[in-house]
Order: sequence, then C-alpha cells, then structure tokens
Amino acid sequence: MTDRIRWGIAATGGIAASFAEGLAQTPDAELVAVASRSQERADAFGDRFAVPRRHSSYAALADDDGVDVVYVASPQSRHVDDVLLFLDAGRAVLCEKPFALDRAQATRMVEAARARDVFLMEAMWSRFLPAYVRLRELLAEGRIGEPRLVEADFGFRLPDEATGHRLLDPDLGGGGLLDLGVYPVQLCSLVLGVPDRVGAVGHVGPSGVDEQVAAVLGHPGGAVGVVKAAVRTPMASTARIAGTEGVVELPAMMHCPGALRVVSASGIEDLDLPIEGQGLRYQVPEVHRCLREGRRESDVMALDETLSTMGTLDRIRTEVGIHLPGSDLV
Repeated sequence: MTDRIRWGIAATGGIAASFAEGLAQTPDAELVAVASRSQERADAFGDRFAVPRRHSSYAALADDDGVDVVYVASPQSRHVDDVLLFLDAGRAVLCEKPFALDRAQATRMVEAARARDVFLMEAMWSRFLPAYVRLRELLAEGRIGEPRLVEADFGFRLPDEATGHRLLDPDLGGGGLLDLGVYPVQLCSLVLGVPDRVGAVGHVGPSGVDEQVAAVLGHPGGAVGVVKAAVRTPMASTARIAGTEGVVELPAMMHCPGALRVVSASGIEDLDLPIEGQGLRYQVPEVHRCLREGRRESDVMALDETLSTMGTLDRIRTEVGIHLPGSDLV
C-alpha cells in the first residue's frame, strides 16, 4: 500500500461533498475517484474537488484498481447493494450511517466482508471526535462511577414545504429513527452495551415515515437508556450520562459536541474539545490505521456493535410500526 491511501466516493450528494472536504484535510489521504449514476454529476463533483477519475456507474468504481477504499455515501436504501458490490470487488469500504435499513441487511454486509477478508466499517463519525474520545476515557477512568442512565435526543422540525426531502421519503429509508435516532442509540450502546428490553412509541406521518419516536432501553443490571428522535419536532439534541458518582453532559449537538461537562462530588469541570476542520475527517485515520495494520474491522466502531445497534433500531421500528420499502424487517 502506498504512503497515501487512495479513496473513491460512491455518490455525489451533500454528505459525499463534506467527506471530500475532510479527505482534503487529511495529509495521507488522496481522493482519486468518484462515481455517480450520472456522468454529469460525477464530472461536476470531480471538477469541484479535483478528482481525476469520474465514473458514471458504481460498477465502474468497483472495477477501479487504483482505489484502496470506497466511502459509500448513497442513501441507506441502497447501502446493502452498494456495499456488497464493492466488497465483491475486493474494495475496503467505509459505509455511511445508518449502516442499512435493518439488521438482516447489515448481517449480509458483515458476513460478506468477513468471508472475503475485506475491511468494512460503519461511518459513525461521532466515535472519533475529540469529545467522544474523551468521553470513553472518562468512562474507563471511572470518573462518574457505574453508568446507570443515558438520556439522549436528536431532532428538528423540517419545514412544511419540505415534502420532497429525503428524510420524508420512505423509499430512501427516511424518518427520524434511522438517520437521527441512530446517534442516541449508539451512545447508549457505547455506555451501557446491548439492551435486553425495548419499549417505544412514535408517530408515522402522512408521508409514511416516522416523524417522532421515543424509546426506553432496558439493560442488564437495571441500567436504562431513554432515546428520542424527530424530523417534525424540535428537540434539545443533547445527552446526559448519569453514573453512581457523577454525570457527563453532552451539549447540542450531541452527535458532534465541541465540549463536555463533568459534574461530580469534586465539582463541575467544563472540557473544551473543539472540532477542527471538517468533522467527518476524524474517522479517516482509523480507516487508514486498520488498512495499514491489515485489520479487517475497527475496534472503535466494531461490526458486532453495528449489528447490535441495527437490532435495537429494528426493535424500536417494530414497536412503533415503521415499515420501509426494501427492508427485510416485516
């Protein structure tokens, strides 16, 4: 492998553009190829980010031997097919969250990566931001004792005229739970592990997607997670982790905070942990580390945890009655 890791990007939407900006801020990363289902869009993206090779199909990107790893930025409704395409071609993959529409699809992706001995990771960028790195350290140090409660929400109100927005389109896997709720759920997973009980309520709007969801996650030993997500209701978008000896607060936006507050018997400590540059870039060094060390999975965002998180989202969807076209979940 060369000194610089060669990236390809599948799709040309907003998240793909943000990731391209992040790659440009990563010294040992090189964006060498982009693919779209339209040559015009691939060329426009390539012109914007000085990408030398522009492909008019994902299959052409999969066949590009000058690419070390592909960032899949297509809608989640396409993730399973797109990821399998690249894995079958032997390309390492960083797949945008939510990883898939359901755990069954995610399992197919993980099993394919493991069978082909190819790197795969969910692009849960939060895990690699300075605040989340410090949060893991605080928990490992026992600064708040044993965590007993996680409260987290992420939501906003899309305007009434946003009828064509992807988050309101069930065919694209829209709704609050998968796109936004995955962040509070992954925080509960990080702090408390896999829940053994799930209860949820929510509202499915006229468009067919969940507009508002709330869930209570019961964990072994009695710990509790309370998560909320919405695309039609503004929320605080903060998080709070309460332990036997203290509390950690994550300010808005809880999925990408620039600070933490630790409250304990010794007082209040405010930690300034700013995000420098494009936040999506923080996950790139982990991908590079894994590729250079021959690792097929990250231990920071492990595939087994991705699967368990998808399973929790499935259970919430089942409780609320959220049905998405193309999903294996009935």
